[in-house]
Amino acid sequence: MKDIVPLSERILYEDNHLIIVHKLAGEIVQADKTGDEPLSEKIRTFLKEKYQKPGNVFVGIVHRIDRPVSGIVIYAKTSKGLLRMNEVFKHRKIRKFYHALVEQKPQIEEQTLEQFIRKNEKLNRSVISNEPKEGYLNASLHYKYLTSTRNYHLLEVELFTGRHHQIRAQLSANGACIKGDLKYGAKRSNPDGSISLQAQKVIFEHPIAKKIIEVETPFGLINS
Repeated sequence: MKDIVPLSERILYEDNHLIIVHKLAGEIVQADKTGDEPLSEKIRTFLKEKYQKPGNVFVGIVHRIDRPVSGIVIYAKTSKGLLRMNEVFKHRKIRKFYHALVEQKPQIEEQTLEQFIRKNEKLNRSVISNEPKEGYLNASLHYKYLTSTRNYHLLEVELFTGRHHQIRAQLSANGACIKGDLKYGAKRSNPDGSISLQAQKVIFEHPIAKKIIEVETPFGLINS
Protein backbone atom coordinates (compact mmCIF):
# COMPACT_ATOMS: atom_id res chain seq x y z
CA MET A 1 0.00 0.00 0.00
CA LYS A 2 1.19 3.51 -0.73
CA ASP A 3 2.07 5.91 2.07
CA ILE A 4 -0.90 6.10 4.41
CA VAL A 5 -2.96 9.27 4.11
CA PRO A 6 -5.47 9.83 6.97
CA LEU A 7 -9.06 9.19 5.99
CA SER A 8 -10.02 12.72 7.00
CA GLU A 9 -7.77 14.02 4.21
CA ARG A 10 -9.32 11.66 1.65
CA ILE A 11 -12.94 12.82 1.96
CA LEU A 12 -13.68 14.37 -1.45
CA TYR A 13 -17.39 15.15 -0.96
CA GLU A 14 -19.97 14.76 1.78
CA ASP A 15 -23.62 15.69 2.30
CA ASN A 16 -26.54 14.26 4.27
CA HIS A 17 -26.88 11.23 2.00
CA LEU A 18 -23.50 10.55 0.37
CA ILE A 19 -19.80 10.48 1.19
CA ILE A 20 -17.19 10.19 -1.57
CA VAL A 21 -13.72 9.02 -0.59
CA HIS A 22 -10.33 8.42 -2.20
CA LYS A 23 -9.48 4.75 -1.69
CA LEU A 24 -5.81 3.91 -1.33
CA ALA A 25 -4.40 1.05 -3.39
CA GLY A 26 -4.49 -2.01 -1.16
CA GLU A 27 -7.60 -1.03 0.76
CA ILE A 28 -10.74 -3.12 0.33
CA VAL A 29 -14.08 -1.43 -0.32
CA GLN A 30 -16.03 -3.87 1.84
CA ALA A 31 -15.30 -6.80 4.15
CA ASP A 32 -14.01 -9.97 2.51
CA LYS A 33 -12.45 -13.30 3.47
CA THR A 34 -9.06 -11.68 4.22
CA GLY A 35 -10.40 -10.21 7.46
CA ASP A 36 -8.65 -6.89 6.75
CA GLU A 37 -10.45 -3.77 7.92
CA PRO A 38 -12.48 -2.49 4.96
CA LEU A 39 -12.81 1.15 3.95
CA SER A 40 -16.52 0.95 4.80
CA GLU A 41 -15.66 0.33 8.46
CA LYS A 42 -13.11 3.13 8.51
CA ILE A 43 -15.80 5.48 7.20
CA ARG A 44 -18.28 4.20 9.80
CA THR A 45 -15.81 4.98 12.58
CA PHE A 46 -15.01 8.37 11.05
CA LEU A 47 -18.69 9.38 10.87
CA LYS A 48 -19.43 8.07 14.35
CA GLU A 49 -16.61 10.14 15.84
CA LYS A 50 -17.18 13.24 13.70
CA TYR A 51 -20.88 13.51 14.55
CA GLN A 52 -20.67 11.79 17.96
CA LYS A 53 -23.39 9.36 16.93
CA PRO A 54 -24.55 6.74 19.42
CA GLY A 55 -25.21 3.20 18.21
CA ASN A 56 -24.73 1.92 14.68
CA VAL A 57 -23.89 4.26 11.80
CA PHE A 58 -25.29 3.44 8.34
CA VAL A 59 -22.70 3.09 5.57
CA GLY A 60 -24.05 1.68 2.31
CA ILE A 61 -21.77 0.35 -0.43
CA VAL A 62 -22.81 1.88 -3.75
CA HIS A 63 -20.12 0.34 -5.99
CA ARG A 64 -16.66 -1.26 -5.83
CA ILE A 65 -13.21 -0.95 -7.35
CA ASP A 66 -10.55 -3.66 -7.20
CA ARG A 67 -8.21 -3.87 -4.21
CA PRO A 68 -5.00 -2.92 -6.11
CA VAL A 69 -6.77 0.05 -7.74
CA SER A 70 -6.88 3.49 -6.10
CA GLY A 71 -9.33 6.35 -6.42
CA ILE A 72 -12.90 7.47 -6.00
CA VAL A 73 -15.46 5.32 -4.20
CA ILE A 74 -19.00 6.47 -3.37
CA TYR A 75 -20.73 5.38 -0.16
CA ALA A 76 -24.24 6.16 1.08
CA LYS A 77 -24.92 7.57 4.54
CA THR A 78 -28.64 6.75 4.40
CA SER A 79 -30.74 3.89 3.07
CA LYS A 80 -32.53 6.37 0.80
CA GLY A 81 -29.20 7.51 -0.59
CA LEU A 82 -28.14 3.91 -1.22
CA LEU A 83 -31.38 3.00 -2.99
CA ARG A 84 -31.27 6.07 -5.22
CA MET A 85 -27.57 5.67 -6.07
CA ASN A 86 -28.15 2.01 -6.94
CA GLU A 87 -30.60 3.26 -9.57
CA VAL A 88 -28.06 5.78 -10.87
CA PHE A 89 -25.53 2.99 -11.44
CA LYS A 90 -28.09 0.51 -12.73
CA HIS A 91 -29.21 2.90 -15.45
CA ARG A 92 -25.67 4.16 -16.10
CA LYS A 93 -26.55 7.74 -15.27
CA ILE A 94 -23.02 8.40 -14.08
CA ARG A 95 -19.83 9.19 -15.98
CA LYS A 96 -16.74 7.44 -14.65
CA PHE A 97 -13.22 8.47 -15.61
CA TYR A 98 -10.01 6.62 -14.77
CA HIS A 99 -6.31 7.35 -15.14
CA ALA A 100 -4.09 4.47 -16.25
CA LEU A 101 -0.30 4.48 -16.40
CA VAL A 102 0.66 2.03 -19.14
CA GLU A 103 3.91 0.46 -20.33
CA GLN A 104 3.34 1.01 -24.05
CA LYS A 105 2.03 4.17 -25.70
CA PRO A 106 -1.01 3.25 -27.82
CA GLN A 107 -0.49 3.58 -31.57
CA ILE A 108 -3.84 5.39 -31.73
CA GLU A 109 -3.78 8.19 -29.16
CA GLU A 110 -7.56 8.43 -28.74
CA GLN A 111 -10.32 5.98 -29.59
CA THR A 112 -13.40 4.14 -28.39
CA LEU A 113 -12.98 0.41 -27.87
CA GLU A 114 -16.07 -1.71 -28.53
CA GLN A 115 -15.26 -5.34 -27.76
CA PHE A 116 -16.56 -8.39 -25.89
CA ILE A 117 -15.43 -9.77 -22.55
CA ARG A 118 -15.76 -12.95 -20.56
CA LYS A 119 -14.68 -13.63 -16.99
CA ASN A 120 -12.74 -16.80 -16.25
CA GLU A 121 -13.93 -17.56 -12.72
CA LYS A 122 -11.21 -20.13 -12.05
CA LEU A 123 -8.37 -17.75 -12.93
CA ASN A 124 -10.16 -14.57 -11.79
CA ARG A 125 -9.22 -13.05 -15.11
CA SER A 126 -11.14 -11.63 -18.07
CA VAL A 127 -10.62 -12.43 -21.74
CA ILE A 128 -11.31 -10.05 -24.63
CA SER A 129 -12.76 -10.91 -28.03
CA ASN A 130 -13.16 -8.60 -31.01
CA GLU A 131 -16.14 -10.63 -32.19
CA PRO A 132 -19.34 -11.59 -30.32
CA LYS A 133 -19.18 -15.06 -28.79
CA GLU A 134 -21.39 -17.14 -26.54
CA GLY A 135 -20.88 -16.17 -22.91
CA TYR A 136 -19.19 -12.86 -23.75
CA LEU A 137 -20.65 -9.47 -22.77
CA ASN A 138 -20.16 -6.19 -24.59
CA ALA A 139 -17.35 -4.04 -23.21
CA SER A 140 -17.10 -0.37 -24.13
CA LEU A 141 -14.70 2.39 -23.12
CA HIS A 142 -13.01 5.48 -24.53
CA TYR A 143 -9.39 6.33 -23.88
CA LYS A 144 -7.14 9.23 -24.77
CA TYR A 145 -3.42 9.77 -24.33
CA LEU A 146 -2.51 12.55 -21.87
CA THR A 147 1.26 12.60 -21.30
CA SER A 148 4.39 10.49 -20.80
CA THR A 149 7.00 10.06 -18.11
CA ARG A 150 10.43 8.65 -18.85
CA ASN A 151 9.17 5.05 -18.96
CA TYR A 152 5.36 5.14 -18.89
CA HIS A 153 2.36 6.79 -20.53
CA LEU A 154 -0.72 8.27 -18.88
CA LEU A 155 -4.15 7.62 -20.36
CA GLU A 156 -7.57 8.92 -19.41
CA VAL A 157 -10.26 6.27 -19.72
CA GLU A 158 -14.01 6.83 -19.66
CA LEU A 159 -15.72 3.57 -18.76
CA PHE A 160 -19.11 2.94 -20.36
CA THR A 161 -19.72 -0.65 -19.18
CA GLY A 162 -18.51 -1.89 -15.81
CA ARG A 163 -17.32 -5.41 -16.57
CA HIS A 164 -14.92 -7.51 -14.49
CA HIS A 165 -11.35 -6.16 -14.90
CA GLN A 166 -12.59 -4.37 -18.02
CA ILE A 167 -10.07 -1.54 -18.28
CA ARG A 168 -7.19 -3.84 -17.38
CA ALA A 169 -8.19 -6.47 -19.93
CA GLN A 170 -9.12 -4.13 -22.78
CA LEU A 171 -6.03 -1.95 -22.58
CA SER A 172 -3.82 -5.04 -22.40
CA ALA A 173 -5.60 -6.64 -25.37
CA ASN A 174 -4.96 -3.45 -27.31
CA GLY A 175 -1.23 -3.35 -26.59
CA ALA A 176 -1.09 -1.13 -23.50
CA CYS A 177 -0.49 -3.08 -20.28
CA ILE A 178 -1.10 -1.19 -17.04
CA LYS A 179 2.03 -0.67 -14.95
CA GLY A 180 2.29 -3.30 -12.22
CA ASP A 181 -0.55 -5.46 -13.55
CA LEU A 182 1.16 -8.84 -13.86
CA LYS A 183 -2.16 -10.60 -14.43
CA TYR A 184 -2.56 -8.75 -17.73
CA GLY A 185 1.00 -8.77 -19.02
CA ALA A 186 2.98 -6.10 -17.14
CA LYS A 187 6.73 -6.69 -17.06
CA ARG A 188 7.08 -6.26 -13.28
CA SER A 189 4.97 -5.65 -10.20
CA ASN A 190 4.73 -2.39 -8.28
CA PRO A 191 6.60 -2.56 -4.95
CA ASP A 192 3.40 -2.06 -2.93
CA GLY A 193 1.37 -4.62 -4.89
CA SER A 194 -0.81 -1.95 -6.51
CA ILE A 195 -1.54 -1.51 -10.19
CA SER A 196 -1.30 1.95 -11.73
CA LEU A 197 -5.00 2.40 -12.35
CA GLN A 198 -7.04 5.03 -10.52
CA ALA A 199 -10.72 6.01 -10.44
CA GLN A 200 -10.10 9.68 -11.16
CA LYS A 201 -13.42 11.49 -11.61
CA VAL A 202 -17.19 10.97 -11.43
CA ILE A 203 -20.02 13.15 -12.74
CA PHE A 204 -23.67 12.46 -11.92
CA GLU A 205 -26.91 14.13 -10.91
CA HIS A 206 -27.47 13.79 -7.18
CA PRO A 207 -30.57 11.59 -7.04
CA ILE A 208 -32.02 13.44 -4.03
CA ALA A 209 -30.63 17.00 -4.20
CA LYS A 210 -31.05 17.03 -8.01
CA LYS A 211 -27.80 18.91 -8.60
CA ILE A 212 -24.82 17.92 -10.72
CA ILE A 213 -22.00 16.43 -8.64
CA GLU A 214 -18.54 16.44 -10.21
CA VAL A 215 -15.75 15.06 -8.04
CA GLU A 216 -12.11 14.50 -9.02
CA THR A 217 -9.44 13.13 -6.76
CA PRO A 218 -6.40 15.39 -6.23
CA PHE A 219 -4.13 12.38 -5.75
CA GLY A 220 -2.12 11.67 -8.90
CA LEU A 221 -0.85 8.38 -10.27
CA ILE A 222 2.45 9.79 -11.46
CA ASN A 223 3.38 11.63 -8.29
CA SER A 224 1.77 9.32 -5.73
